[in-house]
Amino acid sequence: MPVSIRLLGLVGFIFLTACSSRTPIIEPVAAPKAPASVMFNPAADDVLFRAIGLVGTPYVWGGNTPSSGFDCSGLIGFVYNDVAGIRLPRTTQQMIEMKGPIVPRSKLRSGDIIFFSTAGHGRVSHAGIYVGDGRFVHAPSSGGTVRLDSVNAKYWSSAYLQAKRVLNSETVVSNP
Repeated sequence: MPVSIRLLGLVGFIFLTACSSRTPIIEPVAAPKAPASVMFNPAADDVLFRAIGLVGTPYVWGGNTPSSGFDCSGLIGFVYNDVAGIRLPRTTQQMIEMKGPIVPRSKLRSGDIIFFSTAGHGRVSHAGIYVGDGRFVHAPSSGGTVRLDSVNAKYWSSAYLQAKRVLNSETVVSNP
């Protein structure tokens, strides 16, 4: 009998202890709001998916369609026109001169056009489409194919000039 009294006492103690504790107060937490500059832009996602889908297409100087192949500016112009209905200038020099926000390298977003000086003279000679995570899609050279590369690779990092945001919250860019 003393064991059952002890057991009854323990059960009673546990019951009273459980009843005497307070229920934690859970305060509602508002979901963090992203600033407008980081909001989801479906057009940018469409651009990056289309550009990635063209990886493996042959490089052809002057090319601007999947069937004819691409050079760097032809690839960019095709993707933006095909996906977003935006007609961009034909050459990288004209693209870098178009009106639109210049984006700091630390603030690159999917869909931004990045420009390089690969000839070593400080003038634009190559461009690609930034797809995120430090990577970009471009048509690099004769005999090659459209490919994905890291903007942080030594070669591309040293040739980097600037970036332009073609797709903003209104999905608009102004051409000269």
